[in-house]
Amino acid sequence: MSQLRRILSIIFMCAFALNVCAQDKVQLLERKGIKRTEKGQKIQEKITQIHEDTRSMADKYQDHLKLVDGLRVYNKMLRKQLRGQENEIAVLENSIADVAMMERQILPLISRMVDGLEQFVAIDIPFLQKERTTRVVKLRKLLERSDVTVAEKTRRVMEAYQIENEYGRTVEAYKDKLALGAASFDADFLRIGRVALIYRTVGSRQVGYWDISEAGWRTLPDVPYKRYINKGLKVAKQEVAPELVSIPLNPAQVVKR
Repeated sequence: MSQLRRILSIIFMCAFALNVCAQDKVQLLERKGIKRTEKGQKIQEKITQIHEDTRSMADKYQDHLKLVDGLRVYNKMLRKQLRGQENEIAVLENSIADVAMMERQILPLISRMVDGLEQFVAIDIPFLQKERTTRVVKLRKLLERSDVTVAEKTRRVMEAYQIENEYGRTVEAYKDKLALGAASFDADFLRIGRVALIYRTVGSRQVGYWDISEAGWRTLPDVPYKRYINKGLKVAKQEVAPELVSIPLNPAQVVKR
C-alpha cells in the first residue's frame, strides 16, 4: 500500500512538473506572440506613415504640376502682350516721327498766321486797338516758348482768329481814348460789326465816325445823328430793348439796322 502511494506520488509529481513545464512554454509563446504583435504594430505604423508621406508628396507634386501649367499659360499670355506692346511701340515711334514732321510744317504756318493777323489789325477799322494789338504780341511770345506744345500754340492762334471773326457779326459799345489831331478825348464807341465805327465824346459834345475810304475820323452834325448814336449805344449796352436804329455810314448816307 505504501509502495502504491509512492508510485502515485511520483506520478503526481511528474504530472505536476509536466504541467509547470507546459505552462512555462505557453507563457513563453504568449510573450513571443505579444512581442510579434507589438513589432507588427510598429511595422504597420511605419507603413502607414510611409503611405501618408508618399500621398503628401504626391499631392505636392500635383500642386507643383498645376503651378507649372499655370506659369506656362501666364508666360504665353505675357509673350503675346509683349508682342502687342512691341507693335504699339513701333506704331508710336512712327506717330512720333509723323508728329515731328507735322510740327516742322505747322510752326511756320502758324507764325505766318500771326503775321497775317498783325497786318489785318493794322489795316482794319481802329476798334479796341490796344486789346487786339496786345493779343498779337502775346501770340508772338507764345510761339517762342519751348514749354508750350505745338497743339496749344495752334489752338491759341485759331482762337485769336475766331475772336476777330466774331467782331464782324456783333454789335458792341465800349469806352476808349479818341485821338483827333493833337488832342485826345474820352469817348464812347459804337461798333456795328466791321461796317461802322462811331464815336461820341464824353458829355455828348461831339459825334463822328471812322471813314473807311479816307482811313480817318470824320465828325457828324448833331442833328439828327446824335440822337441815332445815343439810341444805338443804349441798345448795344442793353440799357433799352432791341429796336431798329439808324446808323450813319457816310455823312450823306444813313442805313437802318
